[in-house]
Amino acid sequence: MAWRPVMGLILIFALVIYEEWVSIPSCKLVPTSTTDLELDLDHPDDLKVMLVANLLLLGSDSPFFNSNFRDYYLSKFFRKSFESLKPDMLLVLGDVSAKGSELTRSKWVSVLHQFHGLLGPFIGLPYHVILGDRDIGECSELNVKSVYWMASNFPGLDSAGCGAFEISNISFVSLNAIALLCGNNNLRFGVEKVVERESVDLQIETEGAAEVMNKASKLRETNHNFGWKENSISSGSGPVLLLHFPLYQTVDSNCSGFNAFKRTLKHSRESSNMLGSRRLVETGPYKLSQTLPRNATEYIFQALKPRIVFSAHTHEFCDQLHSDGTREVSVPAMTWNARDDPGFVVATFHRNRRAVSVSYCSLARESHVIIAYVSFVVLFLSTTPLLRYLRIL
Repeated sequence: MAWRPVMGLILIFALVIYEEWVSIPSCKLVPTSTTDLELDLDHPDDLKVMLVANLLLLGSDSPFFNSNFRDYYLSKFFRKSFESLKPDMLLVLGDVSAKGSELTRSKWVSVLHQFHGLLGPFIGLPYHVILGDRDIGECSELNVKSVYWMASNFPGLDSAGCGAFEISNISFVSLNAIALLCGNNNLRFGVEKVVERESVDLQIETEGAAEVMNKASKLRETNHNFGWKENSISSGSGPVLLLHFPLYQTVDSNCSGFNAFKRTLKHSRESSNMLGSRRLVETGPYKLSQTLPRNATEYIFQALKPRIVFSAHTHEFCDQLHSDGTREVSVPAMTWNARDDPGFVVATFHRNRRAVSVSYCSLARESHVIIAYVSFVVLFLSTTPLLRYLRIL
């Protein structure tokens, strides 16, 4: 019949439209006890930051299905997120590579090429990347030269894998969380020096240089047991802290409040613990429940007084308060290699307020997209002469 070829073209056109539509993120402001409706309003002076984590790129080792389906959609997720949200900066909280600690440098280069390909729309924006446990391995595998080489491929990281920068008068500090898990080693000493330097800068900024001179000289004497010096700076006065591992929780927190909120999102009505929602978690050096130790967490809180903490590693979103009132937001995995329902976070830093608005952005489920493709194929075959020929045979 003459209408069948036309129907086939209509289905192909519908599939193209579907691919564009399904790649658009669904974002919703995460409610807090201090949520102000005005905070959700965009202002030209606000700093909007897109935070992603656990990309788990495979580079040249990517199998056919990943290269032509998962990686294809991951690239579309980045592009559509940029177009719809128009962020001012991109932060990647570790695990860029799925098996980076096991790769040769030539293999790592292919991962970097893949990563830079994803950055397409973000090339003109400032971005910062921190290292995760899949990137550099566990304590027994830490190699100073390898970490330095990896860090040199990302902007703003020093030889220990740490960084500090300021944008729109907002200070950010990123720490190599893996090194903080280990014993006495050059990498951990390097991280401690960054913490001490930023702590001194914070005290000078708030108390004045004259009153801090004695404290500064004491802080330069590194205490390898995560010791600290008491100071009068209030919690939340410091920089935005970026980590791969979450901080140790001194109070019970299971993000149950967010689970109720998440169920209201369009793409999050089903349980995320379905078959195949985590495909590569067994290959990571550390369990998804791994956090920084308690002493390292207390050391960071006392020295840096972070304004807010962003972490990753768990593959799950979590928004929680620590005992001193510091807010920590864990960024979910943004890839189907890790979970069926990936996502990311958008944080808006308001110029005239200390509060930070956090939005959780959910992405399409892989299982839903596969079902849609199967449906399109069945409909397409039913509208072509091929099906009739198969019936004759």
